[in-house]
Amino acid sequence: MFDSGFGGLTVARALIDLLPDEDLVYIGDTGRYPYGPKPASEVREYAHELAWSLVDEFGVKAVVVACNTATAAGLDDLRAELPVPVIDVIEPGANALVRATETGRVGVIGTVGTISSGAYIDAVARTGAPVHLSSAACPGFVEFVERGVTVGDEVLVLAERLLAPISEAGIDALLLGCTHYPFLARTISDVMGPQVTLVSSADETAFAAWALLAELGLLRAKGSGPGRHRFLSSGDIEWFRILGGRLLGPELDHTEPWP
Repeated sequence: MFDSGFGGLTVARALIDLLPDEDLVYIGDTGRYPYGPKPASEVREYAHELAWSLVDEFGVKAVVVACNTATAAGLDDLRAELPVPVIDVIEPGANALVRATETGRVGVIGTVGTISSGAYIDAVARTGAPVHLSSAACPGFVEFVERGVTVGDEVLVLAERLLAPISEAGIDALLLGCTHYPFLARTISDVMGPQVTLVSSADETAFAAWALLAELGLLRAKGSGPGRHRFLSSGDIEWFRILGGRLLGPELDHTEPWP
């Protein structure tokens, strides 16, 4: 799996917990993050490079695109060109969102790239659920997470400003449409209030990966593990190890460089 940085570790945690026998390779492209403000064409190039690295250098049997921005920009291209199954985070998140609402008024927040792509509008529409979707871009959230700042006055003030349109829409379920955002769940919940259910796509993506691998007969036999977990970063290895370790756990103690 790959992500622009640390956010995909939420998906990695869910996959490790659900599929303990499977090997996992995670590339965090921290040397080029954040993806959100970058042109879609540039993000597609990054996604192509990362996905093929997983296939060619690590021999993976499936690729999880654990980045909403990369999914929105290049998922169709990856599915067309890669010789292995590709699992995304947007479709599972949209399915979870429409199941979580009672009023039919839902929201999604994400990076500028993800929201402007309309990927969540399309994914929610494909569910066929009779819901009204409000969306908002939250520039700055990723940078706070990657600095290890997830609570405090500074991030709270930003959240209050960025989430105002969503709050005014009267939603009862909010999809955190960026894998970094679960780390800000406490702050987001404080702003939105207890009447709004926060939905993360991490667990849903893990279930989607399990279902697809099972359908294709690619799951390792139960008890054949434990799987080996490798974590690589294109940026500062020590920084990735320390901050990522706080977010995921001791698995990141042996982070490797991805050149």
